[in-house]
Amino acid sequence: MLAVLRLGHRVERDKRLTSHVALVARAFGADKMYYTGDKDQNVELTVMKVCKRWGGSFETEYIGSWRKLLEAWKGSVVHLTMYGLPLKSVIYEIRRVHAENKKLLVVVGGEKVEPEVYHLADYNVSVTNQPHSEAAALAVFLDWLFQGAELERTFPDAEIHIVPSAKGKIVQRRSRLIQT
Repeated sequence: MLAVLRLGHRVERDKRLTSHVALVARAFGADKMYYTGDKDQNVELTVMKVCKRWGGSFETEYIGSWRKLLEAWKGSVVHLTMYGLPLKSVIYEIRRVHAENKKLLVVVGGEKVEPEVYHLADYNVSVTNQPHSEAAALAVFLDWLFQGAELERTFPDAEIHIVPSAKGKIVQRRSRLIQT
């Protein structure tokens, strides 16, 4: 089980970013995304629609307290922050721990991350120590965690599959092939 916790979603400011964090999490190998801040049915509907068309059983769940989730989590917690240890210096240990425990929660920030998150996390990891996007940090982290294997991921229950093509777009729908 690999889950992502998106902290501090704000409906007016983060509507697309939180959806993008969820879509990155799903595409790059996570099973679920929890989010805090403002409850947002649009984020949940966006992810549900993507899963219906593109496959998979990825879920989103709003939670009122990130603290309760972090304290109750029965696995390792990785907090992605530009203030943490460099990814390349801790990724081998995180892979080992994940392989042994199988339960990993990856925390990505929002408006302002409470200092307690840094203390509750098992690992504070920086993809880079420059300002960047939570979605980008999550994509890089998951790519390093899975060593590129997530790029070959397929969803057998998908209504839509992309057929790789050097030019143009080829989409395979369950019932027919569409080329443009």
